Amino acid sequence: MQELIRNFSIIAHIDHGKSTLADRLIQECGAVSQREMTSQIMDTMDIEKERGITIKAQSVRLEYSYEGKTYILNLIDTPGHVDFSYEVSRSLSSCEGALLVVDASQGVEAQTIANVYIALENNLEILPVINKIDLPAAESERVKNEIESSIGLDCSNALEVSAKSGIGINALLESIVEKIPAPNGNPNAPAKALIYDSWFDNYLGALALVRLKDGVLKVGKNALIMSSGKKYEILGLYYPHPVQKIPTKSIECGEIGIVCLGLKNLDELAVGDTLTNAENPTLEAIEGFKPAKPFVFAGLYPIETDKFEELREALKKLKLNDSALSFEPETSVALGFGFRVGFLGLLHMEVVKERLEREFGLNLIATAPTVIYEVYTTDGSLQLVQNPSQLPEVQKIEKIKEPYVRASIITPSEFLGNIITLLNNKRGMQEKMEYLNPQRVSLQYAIPSNEIVMDFYDKLKSCTKGYASFDYEPIEYREGDLIKLDIRVAGEIVDALSTIVESSKAYEKGRALVEAMKELIPRQLFEVAIQASVGNKVIARETVKSMGKNVTAKCYGGDITRKRKLLEKQKEGKKRMKAIGKVELPQEAFLAVLKID
Repeated sequence: MQELIRNFSIIAHIDHGKSTLADRLIQECGAVSQREMTSQIMDTMDIEKERGITIKAQSVRLEYSYEGKTYILNLIDTPGHVDFSYEVSRSLSSCEGALLVVDASQGVEAQTIANVYIALENNLEILPVINKIDLPAAESERVKNEIESSIGLDCSNALEVSAKSGIGINALLESIVEKIPAPNGNPNAPAKALIYDSWFDNYLGALALVRLKDGVLKVGKNALIMSSGKKYEILGLYYPHPVQKIPTKSIECGEIGIVCLGLKNLDELAVGDTLTNAENPTLEAIEGFKPAKPFVFAGLYPIETDKFEELREALKKLKLNDSALSFEPETSVALGFGFRVGFLGLLHMEVVKERLEREFGLNLIATAPTVIYEVYTTDGSLQLVQNPSQLPEVQKIEKIKEPYVRASIITPSEFLGNIITLLNNKRGMQEKMEYLNPQRVSLQYAIPSNEIVMDFYDKLKSCTKGYASFDYEPIEYREGDLIKLDIRVAGEIVDALSTIVESSKAYEKGRALVEAMKELIPRQLFEVAIQASVGNKVIARETVKSMGKNVTAKCYGGDITRKRKLLEKQKEGKKRMKAIGKVELPQEAFLAVLKID
């Protein structure tokens, strides 16, 4: 049985045709009838189909007849975006092979290289596939040379396909059977299964998608989750299918399957964990397990303050399908009650916010995203700070360390100057630069995480007309000259607008913020001062002028002192209003922080 199984994944940059290729493979193997077939069948969320990205990886079991034998092809899909690279690494460790899909017109991109390296670390057989060969701009030979020079893969026998029109799909399936090795493993050893995905089903509870490395899992037997040491009865086993799960009594060595243990939440079914038999457990867990860590933090607040409990329930429900999400309550003077939420990256943050608004009918404000800082205080203690308002007083801080990432960028050489300027502005330090060919350059930079969580990706796209691709991985913490920048409106600090910035950029950033806020805060009946401050020192200020009211309109002449008396009275009233007046900040004011460089 094992020699007829092929487990493979598809590696591709965003928009290189991964989901369309998966559709064609499913169609060619007849796994889904023509009536049930939809485009991007493996992308189950509306947001995935609208944006054309894979957020939640899916798997499918296909049957393919070749030379008189029926082979089981397990397609283990992976998300394409950098935010979900841990899921990608776990999915790839469940395979023996991978299809490296590269767009025939766009060529090799940064994420392609990043995911190929993960595949090479897992010793996978990689099959280069040139997609979209029917496009007028397709340059298959140039792309093959690029793959050979940048990745070092032999592309002399690279397959040329068009997932959209179905060209070369049959040859691709034959190649999968011939070139990707069958899974090795001992069917008689104790069961050892890698959990590489988990989600919540309303009827069955928490489900784990597993790759069985050794042994066999059977319905009715007890399973042991190795990280927690807890035992549960296996209530059901299924084979993955895009339309409906296929029930089975057992999952054999080398197979992919879904395990139902009747759990009410996902906390215990962590991606990367090992599942084994409770009666005869394996001695060693599968290596490489680590819980997914949030990388970016932001405050989420309901616009209607009475919706706080609804937001709490919505986050709890969303966490059932997204174990990487973490949240804890926090309060803000400006925004009321909300939650500090941890995300894997900016795309993850966007997706979670959009899902909360769509699926649960909430209107939310998100504060500026931040990262975790290591703050060393004068009394020798270490604090981990993710919210600028938690930063200790200046005199108590000895030093602050910030996280750095290694950014890989691939760009057409004509935009090289623009990108180097952008990276220098973002405090980037060059580590490597090489030409893949005369037209394309690969750059590697160490950049503070704080500089890329705001709008780096948008700026990169705009300065390269959308042609550059970007990938990053966290590396280490380094000491930085960092300070807290506060924004005061009418003398009061607006905690939701506080940010941690490099001291040399504080004035520039403070000036840009107060200028943006001046345009956004509506005029009041009294004068409103908007100030940017570091500690008690104001470094920038703008004033929103008060609305004028012609109090002398009723004077039709007479003595000038009557008019003066009215104007003095108005002046006193404005001064009193300024002392006790409150300013309601519009939602756009909080979004302005995200757009300021």
